[in-house]
Amino acid sequence: MNELKGIHHVTAITSSAEKNYDFFTNVLGMRLVKKTVNQDDIQTYHLFFADDKGSAGTDMTFFDFPGIPKGQHGTDEISKTSFRVPSDAALDYWVRRFDRLGVQHTGIKPLFGKQTLSFVDFDDQQYQLISDEHNVGVESGTPWQKGPIPLEYAITGLGPVFVRVSDVEFLKEVLTKVLMFKQIAQEDSLYLFEVGEGGNGAQVIVEHNVILPRAQQGYGTVHHAAFRVEDRSVLKEWIGRLDSYKFPNSGYVDRFFFESLYARVAPQILFEFATDGPGFMGDEPYETLGEKLSLPPFLESKREQIEKMVRPINTVRSTIEYVKE
Repeated sequence: MNELKGIHHVTAITSSAEKNYDFFTNVLGMRLVKKTVNQDDIQTYHLFFADDKGSAGTDMTFFDFPGIPKGQHGTDEISKTSFRVPSDAALDYWVRRFDRLGVQHTGIKPLFGKQTLSFVDFDDQQYQLISDEHNVGVESGTPWQKGPIPLEYAITGLGPVFVRVSDVEFLKEVLTKVLMFKQIAQEDSLYLFEVGEGGNGAQVIVEHNVILPRAQQGYGTVHHAAFRVEDRSVLKEWIGRLDSYKFPNSGYVDRFFFESLYARVAPQILFEFATDGPGFMGDEPYETLGEKLSLPPFLESKREQIEKMVRPINTVRSTIEYVKE
């Protein structure tokens, strides 16, 4: 059985695609590699921010569902998304940058032997930067070469995904017995799991919490987390594995940019399993990734209808020269 390779992407919900684009582009310095729509709700933007090449394991994506209420953080949610930076010194840079730009953060703190920096955006979406200085495991991506962040400090990919649950024993059993993760450490109510080659790009941190009320999904919360598989044949292996455990799942789903499988692994916790390819380079040139509204072939016939439903957002960056600061 082929193990999961690590984190593929995390998808969250925003109150504003425009503010979201500005925050990830101009504050975090991540590259918008695809501007498309939710394939199940075509009036909703789906923005993909990733490394320079749109590599699997580096992208944070967002829906902006019209009229959705603000989410409420609590237990039984994917509670925080991590981004990898090259070194401890990079975190010092980000503290200064966040202070200058008015981004709320906690300061640098150790967690499971790594230096981290937690922060929030305008929606109270929860994030963490994590240093790769002492990391061993899944390789990270390539920082956005033409972005505003000096390359030695820039975000290179996704780090550990945080999941907060009321029934920790159930999720531990699912992670280890069904999904083939290994528990490698514990700090108080936090449990560290990893899969495949391990390291920051292949870890899940589970928090046991029975004090907070149950989370409510809305803008400012995570919709789902996805994990990498090599290709369609491996994806089918995972469909068979979930079926063998009588684990409810979506079966095969073609998302055009990758192929997927969805399963709710605990109450309110949705995991996706996604192939590394085809990726984001097939329908747009490298130089102008994310600058036009990209639609998969099965939605192309509805382009005129879709463009009337989603307001235009100017995401042209190929004509802009960012000053690294």
